[in-house]
Amino acid sequence: MKGGEGQGQAAYILKMGGIMLALTVLAAAATVTVGYFGSRTASGVARDLRRAVFSKVQDFSSAEMDKFSTASLITRSTNDITQIQMVSNMALRMLFFAPIIGIGGVIRATSKASSMWWIIALAVGILLSIVSLVFVIALPKFKKIQKLVDRLNLVLRENLTGMMVIRAFATESREEARFDKVNTDLTQTTLYISKVMVVLMPLIGLIMNLVSILIVWVGAQEIAQARIQVGDMMAFMQYSMQIFFSFMMMSMMFIIIPRASISADRIHEVLATKPGIVDPAAPHPLPKTVKGVVRFDKVSFRYPGSSEDVLHDIDFTAQPGQVTAIIGTTGAGKSTLVSLVPRFYDVTEGSVSIDGVDVRSLGQKELRDLLGFVPQKASLFSGTVESNLRYAKEEALSQDMDEALNIAQAKDFVHEAPKGLASDVSQGGGNFSGGQRQRLTIARALVKKAPIYIFDDSFSALDYSTDKKLRRALAEKMAGVTLILVTQRVATIKEADQIIVLDEGKMVGKGRHSELMERCEVYRNIALSQLSQEELA
Repeated sequence: MKGGEGQGQAAYILKMGGIMLALTVLAAAATVTVGYFGSRTASGVARDLRRAVFSKVQDFSSAEMDKFSTASLITRSTNDITQIQMVSNMALRMLFFAPIIGIGGVIRATSKASSMWWIIALAVGILLSIVSLVFVIALPKFKKIQKLVDRLNLVLRENLTGMMVIRAFATESREEARFDKVNTDLTQTTLYISKVMVVLMPLIGLIMNLVSILIVWVGAQEIAQARIQVGDMMAFMQYSMQIFFSFMMMSMMFIIIPRASISADRIHEVLATKPGIVDPAAPHPLPKTVKGVVRFDKVSFRYPGSSEDVLHDIDFTAQPGQVTAIIGTTGAGKSTLVSLVPRFYDVTEGSVSIDGVDVRSLGQKELRDLLGFVPQKASLFSGTVESNLRYAKEEALSQDMDEALNIAQAKDFVHEAPKGLASDVSQGGGNFSGGQRQRLTIARALVKKAPIYIFDDSFSALDYSTDKKLRRALAEKMAGVTLILVTQRVATIKEADQIIVLDEGKMVGKGRHSELMERCEVYRNIALSQLSQEELA
């Protein structure tokens, strides 16, 4: 009989041991599976958010870009989304797992010693109070951290892009001090939060130990009165620790949730911003043949949030086959004026039209397909010369690119390079001189073969000889095209068919060079400050 009992007990032990081992393997597999799918889901959330932010920013007009700084948008697209990715991963792994452990522990603990339920309630109440206090303290600091990260990115970006200026003025020490200040502010704020968080875990551990002592003390009295057994008390203690363990897991979530919530608000701020310039509900169809007549009809404009107009009652027409030049003193509004054609901004009063169709009634893509726009700042993308030229027209033929380079006076230095069109272009075109970058950006616009071209002070880095050759080539090769040319040089526009003179946002002159020399004082003063009487004749 004893032998039979022994064999039965051994079989029972082996059976239960096998079940426990199987459950352990199952739990391990479940943990790995949850970790895999949690990471995959969190990465997907981050991917979708980055795509959404990028797409939203692509739709922003210049007004929205002015509202959000470049440094802030970079931080929101990287650091903020990373915070959301982290909390998403932990939430999937803990916020589902921890409550199951906690609820299961409560059920099992109260079934073993229902008279000691108040100990668990007391401990949980204290833990929730502590976590809530930490949340209240940390939230404002997390807001400050994200703003400081924005500031750090701004200072770093300015230093990297303005390195030559910093070295030219020997202000490295000043910039180091500026960077050190924002870096120190960020470090101190982060350390403050770290100190708060460091106290949290030991405090939870202390509470757990005090609860264990309380369970033993109360349980001993319950055992003495024969209300529970020793095994029940030990089981109650184990289940209580399980409950506290689940709350420790959730408290880890509370460490990163405040920062993630701030990041989520910042991302939502971008996604909830409505672009000021949108396509009309029913875009006006363009005629089959676009002539390219650009009409400014009593146009006034003020920047969003400004109380005063920067352009006042501008009225002129740029005709196809003619060069319309815009000149004026610094800050007169020349670049602002031409930015109204591609709808980088919308007019406040009046209208801008192409072939009689208001640009606001056209779809933005259809409108900008009509334009070859060359901005003030020559901007090239990393890649090759060919990839930059094809940026304007992906299906451009080799002869189209050669012709554009020839007109832009860039063919010589491109084809003299060992790789020719395959020559590498570094970020921003930093491996080319300022004049070369300008000529390449002009060539890129010419590849498009648009009916309207706008050159926003795009010849400023060219010497007079290259400038003259380029203008002659434009006149010969681009006959029938509407050319709008913003410049500071009188010599560049002496032969223009129409010159618009701006002063403090107002049109103070319109006509040819000889006419303006006679009857426009602003133009005459600009011309006399640049050229001699013989050159102006």
